[in-house]
Amino acid sequence: MNQPLSHHLLTMAYQNAWANHRLAKAWIQLIPEDLAAPRVSFFPSIRATLNHILTCDWFYVDALERELRGDEPRPDCFVFFSENEPFISACDLKREQAHVDRRLIAYCEQLRDADLSKVVTIARDKPQHDSRLRLLSHLFEHQIHHRGQVHAMLSGTPVKPPQLDEFFCAGESHLRAEDFVELGWTEALIWGH
Repeated sequence: MNQPLSHHLLTMAYQNAWANHRLAKAWIQLIPEDLAAPRVSFFPSIRATLNHILTCDWFYVDALERELRGDEPRPDCFVFFSENEPFISACDLKREQAHVDRRLIAYCEQLRDADLSKVVTIARDKPQHDSRLRLLSHLFEHQIHHRGQVHAMLSGTPVKPPQLDEFFCAGESHLRAEDFVELGWTEALIWGH
């Protein structure tokens, strides 16, 4: 069955939330010292990387929501989000990441293919203009990139990193069933059948 591209973007938003949920079930087990311990990666700790993922999600989701409402971009948004580590505790990071993930799903639920070329302006040093499709694609890639770093850093802790590639294949639905129950989702909700 052919699905519109907008539906694929919605499934990506669900996959993003699912992967963050699964990863959070691992990072929540870390003691604060392990969460903040120096590690080899782009950012110096699991906590710093999680804060980066979260604050960049705030930045991009804010821009997407503002464009949808017809609001102007926030010029102070990127500097504030990119230069701060707002959360120290694993519980706070898990809660806030889940919240912005729900915002992204809600945004993607309203998408239609005809609107994917609408331009979103994000405020950087110079305003950046990209289509909804390109900005969402970038956001999903950003998430995947940095989640992979957290996944690798977890390997150096007492907590085993979770599988993060069991979302799309129909034959692997049993591997995500527990997570879907926890999230209140069904296969039909996401795949439409």
